[in-house]
Amino acid sequence: MKGFNTTLVLRRIRPSISKVFISLLVVALGLMGARALSEIDQDLRIMYTEYTLAATDLAHISADIIRYRTTVIRALEAATKKDFERITASLPDQRARIQHAIDRYAAASLRVSRSGRSEPEDLQAVRESLDAYIAAANRTINLLVQLWSARSPAEAITLRTNAELQAADNAGPKLIQVSLALDRLLETVAEVAKDMRDEGTRTIRLTSATLIVGSLIIAFLNLVIGAPRGSRDSGARTATLEPADVEPPSEVLPVRPASTPFSPPVTRS
Repeated sequence: MKGFNTTLVLRRIRPSISKVFISLLVVALGLMGARALSEIDQDLRIMYTEYTLAATDLAHISADIIRYRTTVIRALEAATKKDFERITASLPDQRARIQHAIDRYAAASLRVSRSGRSEPEDLQAVRESLDAYIAAANRTINLLVQLWSARSPAEAITLRTNAELQAADNAGPKLIQVSLALDRLLETVAEVAKDMRDEGTRTIRLTSATLIVGSLIIAFLNLVIGAPRGSRDSGARTATLEPADVEPPSEVLPVRPASTPFSPPVTRS
């Protein structure tokens, strides 16, 4: 009897092929859903906490560039050398803030490579136009530095005239080029964000449809394959019982003979 119980326990623990197949389907669906959600979470984090915020800082450099130009114009109008030095002292910090915004956006854009647009070219155009404008503004500042070190009033007038022409004819058009390049880059940012959103939407829809279809298939397999297999296992366990495993009856009752009709005793005379 003990051997028979062990055989039953082993047969109940050992899964059938259909159960293993259904379990593998469940695990595959779970892994696929987890992977899709992980990709969507990563895309959302990149798009909103890194890419979009960096693009917002990049959009704010338009105001920083206008502030930089205003500082240069104020330096042109400075009445004394002390005022000129006080006004131009903030220019390095302004340039550093503009450069930091561009570098932050460049680092965030490296994580995004799903857009069909040539975003590196747009970013490079912004860098080149900004460098050209900063160089032109620096030439204006250098002329003003020479102005306050001029040896004669005539030289000072000449230097001031050149500085004003430099600021108007050179720095002005270059500032417009910076604004145009920045507008093109921001348009690319909007298109990249739209592409990432559309891809996330397609991933969610495809994953949802796959999970629904997979759940229906698993339910069908569980009903059609699982139940008959269980009944066959029960029949197989019954058929595998051996005579040696069956315990013989503990007591054999004697067979009672059939009763015979009563006959009176025979008396001899």
